[in-house]
Amino acid sequence: MADTVIFDDRPKGRLEARAEGELLGHIQYFVLDDPAPALVPVHTVVEPAHEGKGVAGSLTRELYAIAAREGFAVAPLCPYVVRWAAKHPDEAPVAPQELLDAAKAAVEADPEKW
Repeated sequence: MADTVIFDDRPKGRLEARAEGELLGHIQYFVLDDPAPALVPVHTVVEPAHEGKGVAGSLTRELYAIAAREGFAVAPLCPYVVRWAAKHPDEAPVAPQELLDAAKAAVEADPEKW
């Protein structure tokens, strides 16, 4: 993973892991503005050839790092991110229930976010 670059494509809502130009995996997310700024990851996908190599964990760690740098919370709806966060409470602060509820409501109002 040393040569892996993680790129945040905010307009597309994708955090991508690439190595030598090849897409290894990505987290699909959206930005929630209200009731507070939050990144809401909805899907984590790792290309089959790169499964089991720590790509998803690296992406998730970087998502939380970006959120921390920008003063955002993370309100995970993606099952992988939820599990990762539970295993890494020192790196993944628990989102307030209000944010999780708002994230779920945003998806229900606009299924394209999912």
